[in-house]
Amino acid sequence: MAYRVLGWTVPPHPRLPRRLLFIFTLSLSCTYLCYSLLFCCHRIMPGPGLGETRCLLVRNVGGKKLLQKSHYCSLQAGEPREGPGRPAAPAAAAPTGLGGRTPPRPRQAEPRPEGGNRTGPPPKLGTKRLPRAIIVGVKKGGTRAVLEFIRVHPDVRAVGTEPHFFDRNYDRGLDWYRSLMPRTLESQITMEKTPSYFVTKEAPRRIFNMSRDTKLIVVVRNPVTRAISDYTQTLSKKPDIPTFEGLSFRNQSLGIVDTSWNAIRIGMYVVHLEIWLQYFPLSQIHFVSGERLITDPAGEMGRVQDFLGIKRIITDKHFYFNKTKGFPCLKKTESSSLPRCLGKSKGRTHVQIDPEVIEQLRDFYRPYNIKFYETVGQDFRWE
Repeated sequence: MAYRVLGWTVPPHPRLPRRLLFIFTLSLSCTYLCYSLLFCCHRIMPGPGLGETRCLLVRNVGGKKLLQKSHYCSLQAGEPREGPGRPAAPAAAAPTGLGGRTPPRPRQAEPRPEGGNRTGPPPKLGTKRLPRAIIVGVKKGGTRAVLEFIRVHPDVRAVGTEPHFFDRNYDRGLDWYRSLMPRTLESQITMEKTPSYFVTKEAPRRIFNMSRDTKLIVVVRNPVTRAISDYTQTLSKKPDIPTFEGLSFRNQSLGIVDTSWNAIRIGMYVVHLEIWLQYFPLSQIHFVSGERLITDPAGEMGRVQDFLGIKRIITDKHFYFNKTKGFPCLKKTESSSLPRCLGKSKGRTHVQIDPEVIEQLRDFYRPYNIKFYETVGQDFRWE
């Protein structure tokens, strides 16, 4: 039906084209909205948990399914979020578990050190521990040789210098003492040696208070030879000291020995041992023969390794006899494959002592030696 308006005939507007136009316009709007969503899929939406973000992942845009089901992901702290005009985050970004605002400028993620340590240098292996074994004596008995020989073993780590903790530095505390120790693994044994512990009355109780399970090593030697070696060392430092005979006796003609002189007193082994046995059983004390350490170092060190509960690795192949010094040296050490002997102060020539004085000292030490043999169940054959 037509209408007449001012003499013009206006044809009727069909409804169908208008509906098609509306549907077409709506389709364009939906399409625009859909592509807008696809364009925004690179933006990271805040997630419900702390440090979590929700990502919309595009899968097969041209297929039936445009968006995969959303999931939660995390960005490394300090990484920029994806979005228009920003570079995409690295695919292998690792979670940090911390939230935070996105920095204004993109920054490339730093590589993570091995072991998961993000900052600082990699940690040193091992831990500083209190010693499980101590060479407590005796002076001029061969303690330095035992320490250097046992350090060849991979399961032993030892302090090179003498800490003197249980006799001179006890007031500094166990933390100070531990700080002197080398780093060791759980399977390794920490050791130290201070020969003066054996004649220090307070040392047994102090070591017991640190750990009643501590293993003790005592290197003993013929007390007369030991006293002469002790005097020789002192004489090299103090040339003006009295003679050996003058220091050894209160009255030489009567054979009265001066036991207050430290060089004489140290050799009375059983007297000192009685104090140690008040705190430690004999099974926790190992005695090394200073004489056999020279003639059979591998055998003596084998018994030391057995006492420490470690495999016998130190054998004859580690030693050679140095004729100049008169004692064995290492063919190879822990840090070098070159032969190595002890310092110049080891193996020095002893001063000449009157044989009558030596015989008097042997008579003095004889009862102490016999009682020492009986106590430890070992004959060192010093008579």
